[in-house]
Amino acid sequence: MQQRRVAVIGTGPSGITALKNLLDEGIEAIAFDKNQDVGGNWIFSETESHSSVFETTHIISSKSLSQYEDFTFDDFDSSVADYPSHDELRRYFQAYARHFDLYPHIRFGTMVKKCTPLDGNAGWELLIEQDGTHRTEQFTDLAVCNGHHWLPRWPEYPGTFSGEWLHSHHFKKAAPFTDKRVLVIGGGNSACDVAVETSRVSARTVISWRRGYRIVPKFIMGLPSDVFASRLTWLPIGLRNRLSSILLRLLNGPNRLYNLPEPDAAFGATHPTVNDELLYKIRHGKVHPKPDIERINGTTVHFKDGSHEDFDVIIACTGFVLAHPFFERSLIDYSSGPVPLYLKMLHPEYANLYFIGMFQPLGCIWPGAELQSKIMARAIAGKWHRPDNIRERCEREVQRPHYQQIDTPRHTVTVDYHLFRKELLRHLPKDYVRKVPRQMLVPEQ
Repeated sequence: MQQRRVAVIGTGPSGITALKNLLDEGIEAIAFDKNQDVGGNWIFSETESHSSVFETTHIISSKSLSQYEDFTFDDFDSSVADYPSHDELRRYFQAYARHFDLYPHIRFGTMVKKCTPLDGNAGWELLIEQDGTHRTEQFTDLAVCNGHHWLPRWPEYPGTFSGEWLHSHHFKKAAPFTDKRVLVIGGGNSACDVAVETSRVSARTVISWRRGYRIVPKFIMGLPSDVFASRLTWLPIGLRNRLSSILLRLLNGPNRLYNLPEPDAAFGATHPTVNDELLYKIRHGKVHPKPDIERINGTTVHFKDGSHEDFDVIIACTGFVLAHPFFERSLIDYSSGPVPLYLKMLHPEYANLYFIGMFQPLGCIWPGAELQSKIMARAIAGKWHRPDNIRERCEREVQRPHYQQIDTPRHTVTVDYHLFRKELLRHLPKDYVRKVPRQMLVPEQ
């Protein structure tokens, strides 16, 4: 077999598990990252950078369902909170890299500028920038782990805003918005977190929704909500979603009680928003709901209900573009439309190209990325083989997703956390992954 040499782009949560599993199979692998340490978005910085976390960010999935099976939170620090902070996560990822001795195989301060397939599908040539100089290197295989929460997607409205306009990617802390009139656009997790945080210091915080969202509490009956929901995974997805919708209705009441639009799609058709404080802040007069924006004129924002207000700041929490700037767009472009990859990782044409962590579960990404990495490593080591009908399987994943979601760019890579995990495990030996201890899933009473 040809000596394999693999390039891993990025050392965030997906990149480090890709690198670890490649090395486990005795494969030569080198990871490239523009940062100076592993952790990706979870390395908090007060200045604008790669990071999309802000000062008070905590993960929205619980630690029980947000850990690597090869290195659990108990292996790291059993005192980690149910919903770890960005700093706990950064330290967890860096402990993972130390534990598996990954650092000698990582080149930090390095940008991969361009990836070009070699003739005959023989590998990839990478154009690499480091310390202002450029060079090329060749690899037999390429693992793309650059994440999909780094290139802001901006909304467009008639008119021009003359105040401060920024994206949630650039929001780092609430203090700069003290005594300002703040408009937050969006109903996802970032939008609700930003609205809650700015409301603590702002003169007024308004949140604008163009559609209804379901707000999921972080705890249900004393358990993290995702752990509680995992007890229903034996049910078909459709029935599970209906029960979840009924439960949320019982817990929160209808959205109209909070002056918020009702969801107009079934549970699972959009990403639920996990937040314990937004509804509280609304009912305490700290966050003020508004509908979608009609137009903007200077500092005045006109809403579709006919009302208008003046603002000093607009914070657009409108998601991110799925982007791979190191590929020619004629070669690979998933910025809009479907993403036809088998197991959300295998390209139908390039057998030596792997996308790790480029999916969005209703839960946490990196446990699934760890399983993808194991499949990739086994494939490169010759222990697992791509199916002959991979193109057909790619199209089938597009046509038959786990959830029938609304047609927006945000929902092109959605999977069900538990069902996707089962699909990945089918491609691995039964004893290949270490099982998570039961006590990690059910806290002691």
